[in-house]
Amino acid sequence: MPSTKSLMTQDKPIINKKVLLKAFKLMCTSKRMAETYDENREVCGKYVHSTSRGHEAIQLAVGFQLTAHDYASLYYRDESILLGIGIQPYELMLQLLAKADDPFSQGRTYYSHPSLKREGFPIIPHQSSATGMQAIPATGMAQGIQYLEQVKGSDENKPLVLCSLGDGAVTEGEVAEAWQMAVLKKLPIVYLVQDNDWGISATGKEMRNMDAYDYASGFKHMERLRVDGADFVNSYLGIQKAFSYVRERQGPLLVHAKCPLLGHHTSGVRKEWYRGDEDLKKHAKNDPLPKLKAYLVDNGISLSELDRIEEEAKEVVANDYQRALQADDPDVKTYSMHEFAPTEITKESGERMPERADKVVMVDAALHAIEEILKSHPEALFYGQDVGGTLGGVFREAATLAQKYGSHRVFNTPIQEAYIIGSTAGMSAVGAKPIVEVQFADYIWPGINQLVEELSKSCYLSAGKFPIQSLIRVPIGAYGGGGPYHSGSIESVLLSIRGIKVIYPSNAADMKGLMKAAFYDPNPVVMLEHKGLYWSKVPGTKEAKTIEPSVDYIIPLGKARQELSGDDSIIGKVPSCVIITYGMGIYWAKAAAIKFEGRVEILDLRSLNPIDWDAIDTAVKKHNRAFILTEEPLMNSFAESLAGRIGHRCFEFLDAPVQLLGAANLPAIPLNVELEKQMLPNVSKVEQVLAELLEY
Repeated sequence: MPSTKSLMTQDKPIINKKVLLKAFKLMCTSKRMAETYDENREVCGKYVHSTSRGHEAIQLAVGFQLTAHDYASLYYRDESILLGIGIQPYELMLQLLAKADDPFSQGRTYYSHPSLKREGFPIIPHQSSATGMQAIPATGMAQGIQYLEQVKGSDENKPLVLCSLGDGAVTEGEVAEAWQMAVLKKLPIVYLVQDNDWGISATGKEMRNMDAYDYASGFKHMERLRVDGADFVNSYLGIQKAFSYVRERQGPLLVHAKCPLLGHHTSGVRKEWYRGDEDLKKHAKNDPLPKLKAYLVDNGISLSELDRIEEEAKEVVANDYQRALQADDPDVKTYSMHEFAPTEITKESGERMPERADKVVMVDAALHAIEEILKSHPEALFYGQDVGGTLGGVFREAATLAQKYGSHRVFNTPIQEAYIIGSTAGMSAVGAKPIVEVQFADYIWPGINQLVEELSKSCYLSAGKFPIQSLIRVPIGAYGGGGPYHSGSIESVLLSIRGIKVIYPSNAADMKGLMKAAFYDPNPVVMLEHKGLYWSKVPGTKEAKTIEPSVDYIIPLGKARQELSGDDSIIGKVPSCVIITYGMGIYWAKAAAIKFEGRVEILDLRSLNPIDWDAIDTAVKKHNRAFILTEEPLMNSFAESLAGRIGHRCFEFLDAPVQLLGAANLPAIPLNVELEKQMLPNVSKVEQVLAELLEY
């Protein structure tokens, strides 16, 4: 690959004339689109948007060279890349105006936020507009491509991933996580950094000590290339070399493209608010359009031909704008569509208790479920902190899997919860099926950003085109001396995130059946696994060890299980109640119910979202008393929310207020075991609440 210096100083060769004229036409198109939006601010400014003015040269150079086999992760200023791959101005305007036929989101998300799965075009999965966050899912795509080539054979088309970033976004920590994995695994990805020296109203000097090109030098094996992002020929040749390098599987590469910013940051943050005349004039001198026009004239293209092309572009934009104005708005009835992609797992199947099967503890049921998945699905892989190598997880929940299936399928990651979670979005987009683990629930917080912005919204904002198949395992809960960073419960935070599913098995059979269903579910599923139940060593939890179900056993998500039934001969004659719980709460409830023989039903939710409201409703109306038991602190929790729902929907059936019991409202679990016991629910506390409820 030529050095940066040689690329920048070589004489400009003639690129195919059709390519050059197409670039000129689309630059004229892009310019006229921006002008049209500005001239019609009252209409076009209703929804915030950015344009690509100043960035057209580098973006068209990229768009022209992406193939139908490639993947792209674009950011909000990349409309010229979209024009370059063949998206029409009319289609972009439909998104600008949030129309029903917006091809990316059906009116749900901002301009130039594409979600594209169309024959003959690069695949562009949904991504948020949070700058820099796209680097992790994009790198996950590249890792997924590499993995599938390892297990299915090399793809002759040599697909690559293009991740587009602004230079200001490179200061985000999640970009560093992505780049670390890219160089560690030598992934097939090009990071395009478009540097216009502005980050909203902050200048480059305010935001960074070095630009992205210099910063990337710290990532060993990251090849780097500088191009003039305002010069189409230079940009085209640079991207050509960059793509060739990555298609040859030599590793990741960063292209740093210096561009002028000729438009506003966004329609909501206009350039005249924060940029002086001197800065605007300086950037205008580097406008890519007159540069390309002069180059074309120097190479024999007549001004009359260029004027004709410019007029044609203006006419297209004018006509497309009028058509877009007349297009239908979305039917408001569609607002709730695509929260989740439909799953085929709707019924329990297989044998829960096959004859002559042995009992297993929960951790082994999980291990066996993962192994059965890996055996049957070559596209499946498992990764996280310490799950690979010889350890196989700090709880031995992946023991022997790396040795059996190879370090390309079962492997350790750096301490990068954001990458572990966010990469699954990219993996899913390319057809890999990731199972990942966050080592402890208390460590999930760095990954919440990706879970919220990338995973949870993808299906909804792409209008169903890009659901994310992601199974995220999270050991959770207190188990005797784990202390403040290994004992927390986090389900209420997770359940406040729309667009993800959350499950919580309490025994080995449910562990296996739910894990299989979660793997086959096309949506993001977080599986909470109580560490205190893994080995059935905590007193009172022996029943978490069960007969191991058959290989094909599966439990649909959203179905509760009656763990203990009341005595129908006395229910209705004496006060009775249902305890609604999950996880460790099952075992506190079962032990406490012994004192109230026949008067207590225990409902194991198993799935917290989707939740089995029908089972809850039936049980509450049967007993007229409800008790919600959780290991979490109660204040502002899932348990309180559920109690409120029961109180609202079942009010006329209740003979007593809904009772709750959870941990004390404190910020962490203390290390000392006696302090831990004092903070958490236990059998005697459950007995006391039961007595009060039944005597009410």
